[in-house]
Amino acid sequence: MDTLFIGTNTIHLSEVDSTNSYANALLKDVKPPEGTLVWADHQTAGKGMRGNVWLAESRSNITASYILYPSFLSATDHFILSKAVALAVHATLTELLNVDNYDIKIKWPNDILINGKKVAGILIENSFREERMQAAVIGIGLNLNQADFAGLSDKATSVYLLTNLQMPREPVLQKISKHLEVMYLQLKQGKIETINELYLKHLLHFAEDADFFDIGKEQHLRGKIVDVQENGTLEILTTEGELRFFDLKEIRFGYY
Repeated sequence: MDTLFIGTNTIHLSEVDSTNSYANALLKDVKPPEGTLVWADHQTAGKGMRGNVWLAESRSNITASYILYPSFLSATDHFILSKAVALAVHATLTELLNVDNYDIKIKWPNDILINGKKVAGILIENSFREERMQAAVIGIGLNLNQADFAGLSDKATSVYLLTNLQMPREPVLQKISKHLEVMYLQLKQGKIETINELYLKHLLHFAEDADFFDIGKEQHLRGKIVDVQENGTLEILTTEGELRFFDLKEIRFGYY
């Protein structure tokens, strides 16, 4: 692994319920070296955002978790880590693909879309102590070589479906580790503004009118994303000039 510490200690599993669950169990028993990577050929109960299940074909995709100790971040600043991880996955896909042919976007909070279809998801599980971040388990699911998404073909894609090329998983994991380390070290160096600017630059519907659905009010709205707060709250300026604020599970992208 051509990195300083991210991914240099690696645990490869043939099968596991969830790499995040495995990494969390490790943290309860021992303190693995920072940057420890847990990855699996097959997950039987992969975790997704909002309690969803992450489905991945065995031996076809990236199902991995990293263990970090971002104690330099306060509990209220936890979302900046999410931004950094999303940017690392975005940079990995930018390196893998010809970006002139593909529209690679971060969909708030941290899904990665290519040409409007989901190609990667991120689940970060944090633990805190005395209002500081103590540990973070960063789960990354990347659709790499999967060719069939059954009933989700209109919403999901893979690198293979986009390029018609099968890619070995370990070199892609090395690229993710490299980009994650770059972003994490920027966080450690306090380059928060740089990360925020990059995140907004690649954020879907930033500064452009789009359709959204307010789940609580069961109401369609049209507007543009103008910012994402430190705690992850989404700010949308409606076409009527009203500034609205949304947390997870409060808004959907699209008309309904």
